[in-house]
Amino acid sequence: MTNETDTTTRVDPKLLEILVCPLTKSTLEYDAARQELISRAAKLAYPIRDGIPIMLPEEARPLED
Repeated sequence: MTNETDTTTRVDPKLLEILVCPLTKSTLEYDAARQELISRAAKLAYPIRDGIPIMLPEEARPLED
């Protein structure tokens, strides 16, 4: 039996290399603890659900300053 946690917390490193913020086209930082991709330029945190980055601005969490 596979451990479901393993599949939900992993994100393909090659995918992370090519993803950019859909609003600013800037690079993203991976926050493994919160399972988010951070866009400092847009001040947004895009969620990662079941190992899949959700790159929709309306799904992103605003970053606190």
